[in-house]
Amino acid sequence: MSVAAEDFVRRAVTFAQSHPELLAALLVSLVVLIGGGYILHQLTRPAGVQFASVLAEYDEVSILTHPNPDPDAMAAAMGVASLADQVDTEATIQFPGQIRHQENRAFRNVLEAELDSLERAEDLKSQDVILVDHNEPRGFSGSETVRPVAVVDHHPGDGRGQAFTDVRTEYGACSSVIAEYFEDLDATPVPPETHESEIGSRYVVPSTVATGLFFGILTDTNRLTEGMVPADFAASGYLSPGIDESLLDRIANPQVSAETLEIKATAIREREVEGAFAISDVGDISNVDAIPQAADELILLEGITAAIVYGTRNGVLHLSGRSRDDRVHMGRVIEGVLDDIPGGNGGGHPRMGGGQIVLDESEFVWPARRTSLTDRLWRGLEGDL
Repeated sequence: MSVAAEDFVRRAVTFAQSHPELLAALLVSLVVLIGGGYILHQLTRPAGVQFASVLAEYDEVSILTHPNPDPDAMAAAMGVASLADQVDTEATIQFPGQIRHQENRAFRNVLEAELDSLERAEDLKSQDVILVDHNEPRGFSGSETVRPVAVVDHHPGDGRGQAFTDVRTEYGACSSVIAEYFEDLDATPVPPETHESEIGSRYVVPSTVATGLFFGILTDTNRLTEGMVPADFAASGYLSPGIDESLLDRIANPQVSAETLEIKATAIREREVEGAFAISDVGDISNVDAIPQAADELILLEGITAAIVYGTRNGVLHLSGRSRDDRVHMGRVIEGVLDDIPGGNGGGHPRMGGGQIVLDESEFVWPARRTSLTDRLWRGLEGDL
């Protein structure tokens, strides 16, 4: 060390010893500056990078969908499971309820999606839970005790994850959010019939996952025609190199059961119409997944801009609604109608909504209250509730 440098160090030490309060302030400022820079760096990282970082902190997670998962929920779960695998985290996809809709069953079977059912909180493979396509656990015994570590959703709600929350209500599908996570990580969609090992990328989107996410976007946006934002189109374009068209066709065109066709016919035949709105009671059925399909058919009738179909199964009244009327936010209509009914809950998006009333556990005696429910539905559609 030169003489000048030694003299500078000696003077600095002497000054610090003479002014300890200034030295302490300087050290505190340095700590704040470094800590603030780190926090700023963490907060400004893309959401996908943040989510992958959270996943990597766990040895094992359970990825939980909402009850009776649809393609968007299953696809989002598949995407999270794939990402977890790529950060060396073991993941199990689990769901309450059943998978009955023929399109949903085809999705699961064709894409060989591994999903485990559960009936109670004790059935969760891991206590570290990731929620996808919903933000509050529901549909199984003890769901209120579950504290998710992460939540990824596009539905309105107050649920939050302990380590990560990303709820984008403006997005048409949760699958779009997951696709964006992969893009944030510069993941490469793997083309069909190409092995992942042939892709020179740290992260990849397997072809089955890309196909599933794309179909999830299709189903939740009515084939890219409703509730879309630019991010949904961008996600679809990003996934396109990895989409397997043959698998997509098999999922999108499954066989339909005779019962489903009969329920659709009943919904049309039994419909009550007031102005541009239609309501139909399909009675007691064994396949509740036919109810939203019947609503899809009812909304296609000429002159109908909003439609609600309901039916009962095993002591539960199920409702499903569709709207192409800007005056009718279907999710809010059903939520408002069921809000004051014991055992009732519902919600959804502007174009589609659903709900149920647990008849066996409420004072809502059925079918004696059918007229009362129908009147509330008419009022809801008219905006009078």
